[in-house]
Amino acid sequence: MNQQNSSETTEWWRGATLYHIYVRSFQDANADGHGDIQGIIDRLEYLEWLGVDALWLSPTMPSPNRDWGYDVADYENVQSDLGDLATLDRLITQAGERGMKVMLDLVANHTSSEHPWFLDARSSRDSEHRSYYVWADGKEDGSLPNNWVDDTGEVAWTLDEQTGQYYFHNFLDAQPDLNWWDERVHAEFARIMDFWYRRGVAGFRIDVANGLYKDRLLRDNPVDPRAVIYNTEVQGRYGIEHKYNFNQPETHQVYRDWRAAAEQFDPPRLLLGETWVARVDELTPYYGDGDELQLGFNFPLIFAPFEPQALARIVRESFASFPAGSATVWAGSNHDLPRMSTRWAQNDEGRLRLAHTVLATLPGTYALYYGDELGMVDSDIPSDLQQDPLTAGGLNGQWPRDNARAPMRWNETDDGAFTAGTPWLPIHPDAAVNVERQRSDPRSVLHLVRDLIALHSEHLGAGAEYVEVEVTDERWIYRSGELLVVANFADAPLEAPRERGELLLASRASENGGQVLPWSAAVYRAAE
Repeated sequence: MNQQNSSETTEWWRGATLYHIYVRSFQDANADGHGDIQGIIDRLEYLEWLGVDALWLSPTMPSPNRDWGYDVADYENVQSDLGDLATLDRLITQAGERGMKVMLDLVANHTSSEHPWFLDARSSRDSEHRSYYVWADGKEDGSLPNNWVDDTGEVAWTLDEQTGQYYFHNFLDAQPDLNWWDERVHAEFARIMDFWYRRGVAGFRIDVANGLYKDRLLRDNPVDPRAVIYNTEVQGRYGIEHKYNFNQPETHQVYRDWRAAAEQFDPPRLLLGETWVARVDELTPYYGDGDELQLGFNFPLIFAPFEPQALARIVRESFASFPAGSATVWAGSNHDLPRMSTRWAQNDEGRLRLAHTVLATLPGTYALYYGDELGMVDSDIPSDLQQDPLTAGGLNGQWPRDNARAPMRWNETDDGAFTAGTPWLPIHPDAAVNVERQRSDPRSVLHLVRDLIALHSEHLGAGAEYVEVEVTDERWIYRSGELLVVANFADAPLEAPRERGELLLASRASENGGQVLPWSAAVYRAAE
């Protein structure tokens, strides 16, 4: 492990590698078919061997699972089919003994419709928790409060028959949005976060970090046919720009308050935002003046095509616009998107190796989604076996997120050593893509990623800077701290710069006489 990332280091996330565990799909310890916290404990040896610095767990708090934990019903406990508080405490302790921290998912934009706050809120217009949520009357002509749509492309307002008002939900109707204009909501989350910090949680990945506040006047969002998220620079989808239900300026004071509270601990707790925006200029404000989020996921890079000009532009803009000393999270996959092996690499191992090498050699934090270190590609889960209520059935053309959530394969057996029961989602069909086989093969994708993590840890801590050397339609050459990275996006070999220094790593085979192989990258210790 990198000494810069030890528990004694204040900003341990600089140069760190985060490992995103979708808990239900990682390891089942009790044969119920669902991965659980004990299963993670049972696999800590693997994670330590891989070299990661921190584990980010998908939601572990009690939930009716309409959105698999992203509909929270209790913020201060653990979902019973994943474990309990004592098991989570053991994970934090045992991971810490192996040099790894544990981060939780915090859902602060909305709750479950079964949360006690909402049950009280909908009981009466005068209830104690009514203003914890976003309520509105319909218009005089009987139409909806405004034109906002939710994440499925359907109307974002649901009429509560008992009280005669609509409540707002950016996601499912089972996920009512909180009203952050009520100061009591601020106090609730300050208490919730402190509860987990004092249990040893190293920080939070903040779900829908660009959400929270909604426009106080509930104005209509602009209609824009380009608002489709992918292949666009407009923040929105389904032809509606998210102007008034996301990215409100008042949200930034929440993060300033949370940052001040996080820095009361030693070491400070980490605030990592799911900053789901399509442009760098929309991401930059979430760092504030270095007093808001310490890290944000760089979705503009994830949304970019796997082409050197497009990727380099995002990296260049990011480092030019972030506050001095701020860092970002470079990732290629997560639980909401097609996996990088499919989306970027087109199921080609060489391209995947190139993608991992680029992500791991940029200054900042490197994030892995479970199974990406093996080259897992998207599954094709039949519609009758899909479990995700938000995307199952492809409502309004949605891509089924379950395809990126297949259980981890630990070996080639039918159950992949994931469970002794019936898996909650079908085991990934490619039996050859498993930990046991790749761990025993030093030429595997797994070993490349392990080497990249070590390289990242050694060379890309605090102070490492990005310097663009050359970008064309086929190549991307840059200095990253003391590293020189030559990335070849072409079908032909590329001659590396003459003054290239010592070869430290090649994504495919060994460099041959200064040539970088097609669709590969070579990493050098930059010559002085």
